[in-house]
Amino acid sequence: MQEAMDLTVAPNPFFWNLETTKDFYRALSKTPVSRVVVGELVCSKRLPFIQDAFPEAVETLVEAGKSVALTTLALITLKRERKQTADLFDAGMIVEISDLSALRHLPQGQPFWVGPLVNVYNEGTLRWLAAQGAERVCLPPELPIESVRRLAQVGAECGVAIEVWGHGRAPLAISARCYHARLHDRIKDNCQFVCGDDPDGRDVDTLDAQKFLVANGVQTLSHATTSMVRHCDLLREAGVSALRLSPQSQHFVEICEGYAAVLEGVRDAEDFARDLVQLVPDGQLADGFLTGICGADWSGAA
Repeated sequence: MQEAMDLTVAPNPFFWNLETTKDFYRALSKTPVSRVVVGELVCSKRLPFIQDAFPEAVETLVEAGKSVALTTLALITLKRERKQTADLFDAGMIVEISDLSALRHLPQGQPFWVGPLVNVYNEGTLRWLAAQGAERVCLPPELPIESVRRLAQVGAECGVAIEVWGHGRAPLAISARCYHARLHDRIKDNCQFVCGDDPDGRDVDTLDAQKFLVANGVQTLSHATTSMVRHCDLLREAGVSALRLSPQSQHFVEICEGYAAVLEGVRDAEDFARDLVQLVPDGQLADGFLTGICGADWSGAA
């Protein structure tokens, strides 16, 4: 008998104001998702403006029956960032590792999750993380189904739940430099938080005016929104335990409900895929990393 597959919500990668962030998690608490990762993933400079939203978010989500984890930064470079990371492990909650350097702060015997920005590409890496105490691993979005299937098998052997990137602009890279600031002729130390002007990231076009990537502060994302909606059965058969949904500024509650309905078998995947085109930024979907020739391919294009 195939195991049920459920939903995890990723940490919000974008910079929204405090009230928007609070409203987002209040609404999310009423959705049919099983777990939520909370915290600042991309840039520690944003944290003072939104950190007051997180205690309330955790309380609201836990009361609603969700499992909640706190994320580390994706790139830990400064002394204060190392201190913030160490403090996460003292909060008495599960922590999701988004930078392997965070493991040096992990108390012995304390379990943790692993986010998709950690390069878990092979069996050896997965077994090593399991030996350190990993309970749940979200695989990087660029893995093909053959790799996902094998890693899910190893995860089952090691007692590690395996997730895949189910929805959202794919996280492709993280940098010490801020391209978002540079686009506005500002340096990183005087960025004036311009990333907040683009709640779903800033489009980056090629010289031929083709939409190519999205800049999000120091992070680079895909322009197309990855969606595994047409591959839920394939991933379930491969042994994947959860789809990970990454927040977007509009329609996210509707998106969570739609994926849940597909997983429960009460909504047709093709029907929801057609609706998704209207719900994602710029109306572009992709799933090519899993089964296509290139990542930007969309299997439903025909």
